[in-house]
Parts: sequence; C-alpha cells; structure tokens
Amino acid sequence: MLIDTSEKENMKIKYYPDADALVLRLIDEKPDHGEQVGEEMILHYTKDNKLVKIEILDASRTVIDLLQPILSQKPVKAARATA
Repeated sequence: MLIDTSEKENMKIKYYPDADALVLRLIDEKPDHGEQVGEEMILHYTKDNKLVKIEILDASRTVIDLLQPILSQKPVKAARATA
C-alpha cells in the first residue's frame, strides 16, 4: 500500500507502510546509485551526483527521533514590526 502525503512541484513525499519507509523524491530524474548514511537513511544520486531521493528506513521511529529536538523546543513568538 502506498500513501502519497504531499507533492510540491517536482518534490514528492511517499510513505510505504509495509516497509515502514519514507521516500522524499527531490527531482524527477533516474537514480544511478545509492549511498547508505547510518543505519536508517539511503541517499540516491544520478550519474552526475545530483541528489535524486532520500529514503528513510524504519521511518515511524526515525522521523520522530529526527523531529524530537524540534518538538521539544518552546514555540518562538513572532517579533512585532516597529515603524
């Protein structure tokens, strides 16, 4: 099952629940090779080494771990513009 959660111009974000993988496709080009970064991320590149997509493995845990420092911060209030 594929859940398409967002699409903005060429960037596409898809979640594959059966594999618990989140894929961020940055450009619409064919990847040539991938490079594993840590245990939970694979970066896919073209022959010209342009980043095509980011694959996050064990996404249900990994995304929360990545966002936890941001979510634990207090919201910043917008500064008022003074004339």
